[in-house]
Amino acid sequence: MMQSVKYWLSDHPSIVSFRWSPTLSFGSTWSFLFSSIALYVLSAVTLHVFLSLLLPKRRRVPLGPIPAIHSLCVSLISAVIFVCILLSAAADVQETRWFWRRTKTITTPFQWLLCFPLGTRASGRVFFWSYVFYLSRFLHLFRTFFTILQRRKLTFFHLFNQSILLCMSFLWLEFCQSFQVLAILLSTFLYSVVYGYRFWTAIGLPSACFPLVLNCQVVLLGCNLVCHVGVVFLHFLKGGCNGMGAWVFNSILNGVILWLFLNFYVDRLFRKRNFDDTSGHGASSNSSALSGGSASEIKRE
Repeated sequence: MMQSVKYWLSDHPSIVSFRWSPTLSFGSTWSFLFSSIALYVLSAVTLHVFLSLLLPKRRRVPLGPIPAIHSLCVSLISAVIFVCILLSAAADVQETRWFWRRTKTITTPFQWLLCFPLGTRASGRVFFWSYVFYLSRFLHLFRTFFTILQRRKLTFFHLFNQSILLCMSFLWLEFCQSFQVLAILLSTFLYSVVYGYRFWTAIGLPSACFPLVLNCQVVLLGCNLVCHVGVVFLHFLKGGCNGMGAWVFNSILNGVILWLFLNFYVDRLFRKRNFDDTSGHGASSNSSALSGGSASEIKRE
């Protein structure tokens, strides 16, 4: 049973013989990437403006079970990619150890996860599932439109973040960038948790007592930051890692996303603290002014 599952998820000929190519892989051209991002941003802005002109600001558009089904699909797809790329990475590690000894740059599997040897090409198992991960990023874009319709909200950070993540997953394949396997493992694991939690709450089940989605995003950014330090360490001490030009560009984009996210995170904590202080002060004033009155309930998010 396990051998059959492993065959279909990592040893199938179409997976083993995969090669990233503009003529063989759908969505593998620069024109497709840029046109997709432009269409995504234009469609999101147009929908937001259109609804702002036609409907009252607080009027929400009901979508029924569509967001819940979307969250369930993303969670399951992310879990499948996580398992498949884990199996594929284990198989590639066993088959490429001879190449490590020849280059004398990589000595352990963890170093291989952080730093591809120079000369690595975008072909084989892990790059097949990296390609699937790249295609799955388009499914994530639909959440932007759900947010516009349900919350009547569109922010620059959301558009920028989704566009950059799509661009980075393309660069991983185009330049055989180091660190992508570990990044996909971290991302898909947290996506399966986050979107599974969104499905859980969308069907009416109780939510967590802390901001789980926000904390998962902080964990992902923190792990990425630590791994980027490891890539730099291996690049300068082990003779070089593959795709470092794209890695530098991705690092700059990750830095921008990290700065925007921390700015948003700190601002949210500051507003929540001010709200808690104001609510606590108001509750104490009311209890001292009203004798025999019932205490007011404070709803916390």
